Amino acid sequence: MTSSNGNRLFGYDVVERLGEGAGSVIYAVSERSTGQLYALKHVVRNGDKDLRYVRQLQNEFAVSRLFRHPGLRRYIQVKIRRSLLMRIKEAALVMEMVDGVPLDKQCPRDIPTLLRIFQEVAKALSGLHYLRYVHCDLKPNNILVSADGRVKLIDFGQACKLATVKQRIQGTADFIAPEQVKLQPVMIQTDVYGFGASLYWALTGQKVPTLYTVGKSQRDVVKEMKFPSPRDLREDVPRPLSDFVMQCLKMLPLHRPENMEQVITVLRVLQAQAAGVGNRD
Repeated sequence: MTSSNGNRLFGYDVVERLGEGAGSVIYAVSERSTGQLYALKHVVRNGDKDLRYVRQLQNEFAVSRLFRHPGLRRYIQVKIRRSLLMRIKEAALVMEMVDGVPLDKQCPRDIPTLLRIFQEVAKALSGLHYLRYVHCDLKPNNILVSADGRVKLIDFGQACKLATVKQRIQGTADFIAPEQVKLQPVMIQTDVYGFGASLYWALTGQKVPTLYTVGKSQRDVVKEMKFPSPRDLREDVPRPLSDFVMQCLKMLPLHRPENMEQVITVLRVLQAQAAGVGNRD
């Protein structure tokens, strides 16, 4: 029977506490028989509202079983502990240990490095989209960058199949696409929006206004993009890069880049330009 007891969780030895997520605590754990290190996301049910966090763990694991791309975090197993009456008491998701820092905690300032990181993010998303899934919660906190520059995309609790219509608004307020707020079908361009909002933040340190963060009387700010471009906020951002980010943030999904292959192609050209090959404007 799996249980939590002292310095052990679900049969794993707890090494250290790594941080907190939505309704969860994340630990570094080791498997006693092999010494293998994993990350473990732990959810304790304190009320019915916590059941959604358990469902997110189950969803992450179900989606991840299809993963083959190295830029997508691997998930090992999900464990659920129930009472004698089969009531869920706690759950754990055992994950690949990634030696990386979330982009929102340590973000490079130089543009060529950012473009390289976001190319890797786009490649990982392309691998996810190939499986006909959408991440639906892309943001800097879900991008891990290791010391040697490797990039991992994490947190698939809100991922779903293409064209899914969700029953409630899910996403992170400052990075959520308009169609998510309006409970319309999600698509590849939904992740393109999150990608653009994340790159906007990485370049400028500021967050874009979204339909979730502005009042109803201010929605024209989002619809007509009445907010500063990256170049308006940071003069060394090349104009083509700034324009590309704004294209990713278009109100209508069909006005954004069609897929991550297009995004990767553009970023490669922009990276070459940012490195001094070609003209900046």
